[in-house]
Amino acid sequence: MVVYIRGMAVRKNHWLDDEVFQSGVALCQTIPGATAMQTAAYVGYRLHGVVGAAACFIGFGLPAFALMMVLSAAYLGMKELPVAVSLFEGLRPIVVAMIANAAFKFGRSTVKTLRHFAIAGMAALLFALGLNPILVIAIAFGLGMLLWRSAGNGSDAVITDFPDDSLFRSIFLLLIPVVVAFSMLFVANRGLFDLAALMSRIDLFAFGGGFASVPLMYHEVVEIRQWMPSQTLMDGIALGQVTPGPIVITATFVGYILKGPIGAVVATVAIFTPSFLLLVVSIPYFDRLRSSLWFNRAIGGILCSFVGLLLTVAIRFAFLLHWDFKAAFLGLSAFAALMMNVDILWVVLGGIAASLLIPIAWQVFAAA
Repeated sequence: MVVYIRGMAVRKNHWLDDEVFQSGVALCQTIPGATAMQTAAYVGYRLHGVVGAAACFIGFGLPAFALMMVLSAAYLGMKELPVAVSLFEGLRPIVVAMIANAAFKFGRSTVKTLRHFAIAGMAALLFALGLNPILVIAIAFGLGMLLWRSAGNGSDAVITDFPDDSLFRSIFLLLIPVVVAFSMLFVANRGLFDLAALMSRIDLFAFGGGFASVPLMYHEVVEIRQWMPSQTLMDGIALGQVTPGPIVITATFVGYILKGPIGAVVATVAIFTPSFLLLVVSIPYFDRLRSSLWFNRAIGGILCSFVGLLLTVAIRFAFLLHWDFKAAFLGLSAFAALMMNVDILWVVLGGIAASLLIPIAWQVFAAA
């Protein structure tokens, strides 16, 4: 998606030059949130300020949200049908492959020294023992600052320059409806308020892209609150990959299953708003942040922790499945395809087709 946005913004429309765009991608990879969605908002910010960022952010996410609403409604209506049962039994090994592949690629780009391995292993162990992943991330943050002695050539300079008042006015105007909405939810419906607060918290700690939200969502939704079984969350992750949006669009599914359409809207808005606000606040500071040695160390530690968190979730999901021939074939095939950089949409669609066709082929073979 980032490559496609770059083609439109830099090559086709000449809105930004390549250096400015690449700087924006670096920022979006550094702060929490879905990288592609943040990148679209960054382009909008450079063109038309905070209003442009909001327009691009909403425009990017709206098609995925609408499709996820339809898929969630269909899931509730059809999940007990034999064909749907067969379909999702086939998709769950693909979800395991997706998360395992994300852990591998996170690790390949992040874990490069023994210190990196130590932080990733610590994160995996602590999460496996039941520690809250947010605490795991906080520990990795501290270890990154203490142990990462060679993270870049930055300085320890303190940021002293501030953006102009127009930015603060725009952010203030954006914060007003957010505060009002949370206050109204708190008074009118505590269940929706708790859902919104949870999704906002997940977004604030999802460093490194959308997949970083998976361990946090799994821990909070399945293990702590027990709002749904693991298999249902896996189904939501699989459905999310059919949409053109980031994996955090799974929040729409969670909200719909728990509270219907209004829950889907609340969960979606809540999981995207914090990272959007953080983006528009960070843009004026990013050049200084990127040159800070302490900042680079801390972010490096956090990203290493997500390797361990994702690996632990992949293992837990794997143990939930019954690994017969069909599951093993689909899981291994999906992992191999993702390792060869096949688009994840085609992997999921191929899994859907195979999930439906393999039982039919097996029955034909048995009859013959």
